[in-house]
Amino acid sequence: QVHLVESGGGLGQIGGSLRLSCILSGRPFSRYAMGWFRQAPGKEREFVAAISRNDGTTYNSDSVKGRFIISRENAKNTVYLQMNALLPEDTAVYYCAAGTGIGAPRRISDYNYWGQGTQVTVSS
Repeated sequence: QVHLVESGGGLGQIGGSLRLSCILSGRPFSRYAMGWFRQAPGKEREFVAAISRNDGTTYNSDSVKGRFIISRENAKNTVYLQMNALLPEDTAVYYCAAGTGIGAPRRISDYNYWGQGTQVTVSS
């Protein structure tokens, strides 16, 4: 069974940076494409960024393009989300997800496993 644990959330300042981490256990990390999603209060869960299993292909949503960077370190079974130039609208619970799809999947249905989420709050 795959288990995902996120960390690194908290309070960030407008224009500042935070880095989220997500560790996968239970199965070989390299088997999975990894994604980050977020859900703000009263809103649906939305795609943020994804990275493929092994060729480094990434895809970011338009709302974070140029500000957030997704990366993975297979030796540490970890995927990261570097969040720069934070905005108040980045406030949400951020979820890490793992899926066996091809490329850098963007749909919730592409992912089989989810973490519990980590809260990110951006304020001045």
